[in-house]
Amino acid sequence: MLNTYYLAPDDLLNIIFRLSLALLFGAIIGIERQFKKKPAGLRTHMLVSLGAAMFIIIPLQFTLLEPSADAISRVIQGVATGIGFMGAGEIVRESSQDSRRPEIHGLTSAASVWVCAALGIAAGVGLWQLGLIAAILTFLVLNIFKKLEKHPPTL
Repeated sequence: MLNTYYLAPDDLLNIIFRLSLALLFGAIIGIERQFKKKPAGLRTHMLVSLGAAMFIIIPLQFTLLEPSADAISRVIQGVATGIGFMGAGEIVRESSQDSRRPEIHGLTSAASVWVCAALGIAAGVGLWQLGLIAAILTFLVLNIFKKLEKHPPTL
């Protein structure tokens, strides 16, 4: 199954396509966060998505033979864990400002950065349809559900 995602080292157009998609997916989410003046904005989301795509493309090209599912799985786990730490830093940074009591701020920004890493992985392995659908759904969640939180419908 992995052989359909394998990238030959000389497959420059496919690499450019996958990395460009990762940037696009990150931009779809990042532009919304930028307009809302959130700490993690357009560039952050684009770079997270691009970085995740690069991490997944590397093992796809690293071996002359078909890459192992274990190698790909380990990369995905590492990216998810690393981005989790980045998100935790965002939450802690936001919580410590002007307050002596614990507060939770930045969860949505942290979650959107985490989703962008997944979008980058999807782009990196060539699952552009999955990435595009997920990017659009994430954009809708960030926009529509924020309005519903402020103005819940009355039943």
